[in-house]
Amino acid sequence: MAENGTRVVEFVLMGFQIQGAQWLSLFVVFLVFYLFTLGGNLGMITLIQSDPRLQTPMYFFLGHLSLLDICYSSVIVPQLLETLGTDKMVITYERCATQFFFFTLYASTECFLLAVMAYDRYMAVCNALLYATAMTPQTRLGLVAGAYGGAMVNAVVRTGCTFSMSFCRSNHIDFFFCDLPPLLKLACSDTRSREQVSFLLAFLVITTSISVILISYLFIIRATLKIRTAGGKAKTFSTCASHMTAVALFFGTLIFMYLKGNMGKSLWEDKIVSVFYTMVIPMLNPVIYSLRNKDVKEALKKVLRRMKVS
Repeated sequence: MAENGTRVVEFVLMGFQIQGAQWLSLFVVFLVFYLFTLGGNLGMITLIQSDPRLQTPMYFFLGHLSLLDICYSSVIVPQLLETLGTDKMVITYERCATQFFFFTLYASTECFLLAVMAYDRYMAVCNALLYATAMTPQTRLGLVAGAYGGAMVNAVVRTGCTFSMSFCRSNHIDFFFCDLPPLLKLACSDTRSREQVSFLLAFLVITTSISVILISYLFIIRATLKIRTAGGKAKTFSTCASHMTAVALFFGTLIFMYLKGNMGKSLWEDKIVSVFYTMVIPMLNPVIYSLRNKDVKEALKKVLRRMKVS
């Protein structure tokens, strides 16, 4: 309910309260981020699909990670660019709920998928002889489906909890998209039970994923230390370094945003962190996975040679 007793039918996004040329500067910066995100991740998907050497479980999961980066960035950035480009800060109640649902879905799926990728690396390093028979196409699809299924449950429950609240204090969201912390500030009903459910779900998603990742890498490190040659150790760590970097960036920002709470944290800090994980990380992931990956670099060189010949 709004202050005048009517149901809230729209929200006003007040995430960037700036004037003049600053609007244009932010629009250009975020547009560049988004274009690089689309180009880099679509390029990664194309490389994986076109090169036979990349038809392996690791790159199958990496292709899905690139798809997720495109999806969850696209849930946020076009709306933000519309706000900056047209000064139209209004978002309907239904569109806000839809944005919240899909952002939660894609972000949660990425948590689970990063855990699946860690498990894949564990199988490749610690059970190399069984890897090919264990990671069949059916198994890969099952793991990805499980990631989406778990994320769907999280998204449905969190969206239901959030948008069953009554909003009466204001319809002005001091943020650049519909996220839980700023929406809670607008609620006039008791939000403690809903906050607890949302926090518990976020805690379960993040801690379950991190636990799988940590356990997988503990076994990987133990197996790597048993390798006698320095070259073998370096090769094993190199194949895992990109994934560990992506995990540290993604989960570091999520923990700061959703599990740290509001102690010593300002809304402006939330905005900066949110820009990082909605725009910067999806843009960086293709770079992270290609810089230290010999197969991806070779596939890219092959494509560039074809382009020169044609």
